Amino acid sequence: MISPVSRRLLFVHAHPDDESITTGASIARYAAEGVDVTVVTCTLGEEGEVMADLGELEGLRAHAADQLGGYRVTEVAAACAALGVSRHRYLGGLGRWRDSGMAGTPSASHPRAFTGGSADEQAAQLAEILDEVRPQVVVTYDAFGGYGHPDHIRAHEITMAAASRAESVKRIFHTVASRDAVRAGLAALRDHDPVFDVPEDGELPTTPDEEITTVLDVAAYLPAKVAALRAHATQLAVFDDEVPYFALTNEIAQPILDRDYFVLARGPAEGAADDLFGGL
Repeated sequence: MISPVSRRLLFVHAHPDDESITTGASIARYAAEGVDVTVVTCTLGEEGEVMADLGELEGLRAHAADQLGGYRVTEVAAACAALGVSRHRYLGGLGRWRDSGMAGTPSASHPRAFTGGSADEQAAQLAEILDEVRPQVVVTYDAFGGYGHPDHIRAHEITMAAASRAESVKRIFHTVASRDAVRAGLAALRDHDPVFDVPEDGELPTTPDEEITTVLDVAAYLPAKVAALRAHATQLAVFDDEVPYFALTNEIAQPILDRDYFVLARGPAEGAADDLFGGL
């Protein structure tokens, strides 16, 4: 069994803010438990929008000064600090790969676009980090990238390629959203009458609960997640009310849940129902 003091956990995310939105509370939980946590960010999120109340920063966007990625470097650094991340890496180095934007947009043709680069090269760059950090557990997105973003899908592909070959890695998990938990969270939001619109059931991408293998209790770490989300001020607004929620630049409310959900993609299942390291 792995000693608690030698547990090492690595997350692979496509853009700044993904680490906080999808796995922030889990990162905070394991960091608080003394786990050596590494976050890998694949791009700088250059193609992001800017929240409407920060109109003075609109000129940073890709269509203008194209400086948003550099600004978001400071946001993700603050978010990682709030979560207690031990180390943060950019795939291939800071600025090597650029946010590709959604499929079919001009940004996908940029010379440094993440999805336009060599997947073999990117997997090799991730393998270098894995060899350095030697995590036993790796977390990334499922084959759909959570919601279909091409950069998320590429992050999934290179993580599965690199982590499956890494000697230290015992388990690979996909971070997912529980269909039942999201429905319950949205119902609570509707009763709460939030500032932003609440989507209908089925509008947000979720995973059927019968496919979920691992559920983490992260209620105690929601303050850290909320702080990390607030660090990404250009990208989202956070409401830490009776029913906590956040909204991206699309101004659609999404609940902040007190459980995180995963699907075990590779590795032994025994002990993994409520702990990414359980039974290892």
